[in-house]
Amino acid sequence: MPNPFSKLLNWYFSRSALPYWVMFLIDCLIVLFAGFVAYWVSNRGYQTLMHSFSLFNIMVVYVALSCIGMRMFHTYAGIVRYSSFVDLARVLYANSVSLGLTIMCQYAIERWLPQAYFEHLDISCLIRIFVVATLLMWGIRILVKTLYDVIMTDKRALRVLIYGNMSGAVSLAKSLRSEIPQRFLLKGFITDDPHDEHDQLLGEHIYDTNGNLQSILRKFHIEAVLVSPMCNFEFRHNQALQDLLINSNVRIFMMPSPELVLDGVKDKKQKQPESLDLREVEVEDLLPRDEINVDMGSIGRDLTCKRILITGSAGSIGSEMVRQIAMYKPEAMMLIDQAETPEHDVRLMMAKDFPNIKCETVVTSICKAERMEYIFKTFRPVVVLHAAAYKHVPMMEDNPSEAVQNNILGTKILADLSVKYGVRKFVMISTDKAVNPTNVMGCSKRICEIYVQSLNQKLENEGGRKTQFVTTRFGNVLGSNGSVIPLFKEQIKKGGPVTVTHPDIIRYFMLIPEACKLVLEAGAKGRGGEIFVFDMGKPVRIAALAQRMIRLSGAKDIEIEYTGLRNGEKLYEEVLNDAEKTKPSFHEKIRIAEVREYDYDAVNRQIQELIEISKQYDNMATVKKMKEIVPEYKSNNSVYEQLDK
Repeated sequence: MPNPFSKLLNWYFSRSALPYWVMFLIDCLIVLFAGFVAYWVSNRGYQTLMHSFSLFNIMVVYVALSCIGMRMFHTYAGIVRYSSFVDLARVLYANSVSLGLTIMCQYAIERWLPQAYFEHLDISCLIRIFVVATLLMWGIRILVKTLYDVIMTDKRALRVLIYGNMSGAVSLAKSLRSEIPQRFLLKGFITDDPHDEHDQLLGEHIYDTNGNLQSILRKFHIEAVLVSPMCNFEFRHNQALQDLLINSNVRIFMMPSPELVLDGVKDKKQKQPESLDLREVEVEDLLPRDEINVDMGSIGRDLTCKRILITGSAGSIGSEMVRQIAMYKPEAMMLIDQAETPEHDVRLMMAKDFPNIKCETVVTSICKAERMEYIFKTFRPVVVLHAAAYKHVPMMEDNPSEAVQNNILGTKILADLSVKYGVRKFVMISTDKAVNPTNVMGCSKRICEIYVQSLNQKLENEGGRKTQFVTTRFGNVLGSNGSVIPLFKEQIKKGGPVTVTHPDIIRYFMLIPEACKLVLEAGAKGRGGEIFVFDMGKPVRIAALAQRMIRLSGAKDIEIEYTGLRNGEKLYEEVLNDAEKTKPSFHEKIRIAEVREYDYDAVNRQIQELIEISKQYDNMATVKKMKEIVPEYKSNNSVYEQLDK
């Protein structure tokens, strides 16, 4: 926080305390003073004193002519503490105009009056006035800005370099220097372009990231690197630079990427320089990922003025979909989740951020057929987004009957009601664990996929189909409930150890907002029966992720402990079955899986049998039936492996 003296200076040099006319008056006094100085240089003190009265009258005319140049270029309009090269250039242009006008006036007067009015000021003297006045005007602006920067810079300000291209870096640097108080002390720029090395920006050197950057960090005691938002993508893919900074204990700050602003909606209240949105990075900010662009127009047409029902609305994916859908002003929203407290949080969020959207939040289970029937009958949804599911692999290994009754029975109830009440689009969120499943949870989701696909095919065969069933399949989302990153953060906070199941385990990751956008676009453009597979980018080695999080935290002596694969867990997740092929879709990040078709009557009969078996709570019998429905389900590191023999 600024001290009282800093606050006083901040007020004194603000536009309210130092209005336009004050700066204008100061410039006029400078011109007047410059006239006496210029005359004194040629005539010294005695002559200056003898002609001071007439010289004063002449300089009043010169000041009046100078006012024309000042008015033309608004030299007095800027806040002094934010003076820049542009402001100095305006002073030069204004004084040049004043000099030109004075010379023209002197020439004109000499032709009409026997005694020239400007007889004490010859051309050389006028030029000296121009030079002295310009230098003094520049000097006072530079002095005030320098003093202000020194006084208002927090003693705890971090010594930083800025990473980015020229335009983005300059913009960020100017914003830094306008902060109150200044949190960062700029010591230079870094760039991936070696041609820019040894150049300067805003008086600071530019360094090549491929050069001896480590010595630069040590030499100037750099404490942090700020990443220009225009170069977030390049920085995320520059693993070598990230490692160099992290290993050198240099903190990294980033601003939100422009592409991650939801739906392109920007804050109408433009932030002032004092509110620069720089934050220290988390590990998820550094994971390499491509920019994802979606067709927001098609999503808007699919959701605007529609009645939308979302299950699992309090979960990581569900709550984000609630936020994104609400921006398109649907006619009404029905939000369903059985977790009371998180659902209450969603209720409060909707009341605060979207008070004009008609929204109902219901705490119930999708397995309650009568309750779901009542909701569909009264609400009459046009679009159903089904995100409710039990998803934790070890929990479902121990509770396969619950996986069947929640994931499979719940999906069947919702799908059947969607057909009965004429829902136009049913979008189910699946998982990469449904591909060649090795655990109960993944198999339960694969059975859900099979059911909605076969139901969609049945409706097509019968003709007059109204409901379209679309499935989306993707991997882990960053920061979701139960994901490894929140777990690692908590373990690091407690001093370790950080637990990883296997040194070679890898996973695919995607940001929650990006995953939800792809879900919405797939739902909007799907014609029914497709399983849309998302391109999750490059896989991440979990052990390397843990190591990076430890280094980023600055914690010392935290070890990684390998605990062994959990029940049903595999080293890597597949997004497609080996027997499946994909074909391109409307989006480069979305492909369509070509899977074999299933007969609805056979599938329905088997699922009914599975549900009845699950009610006996015989784990082995339940899993055995699941394996009959999904023959590719082979248990891994599980008690159910004996069923595969």
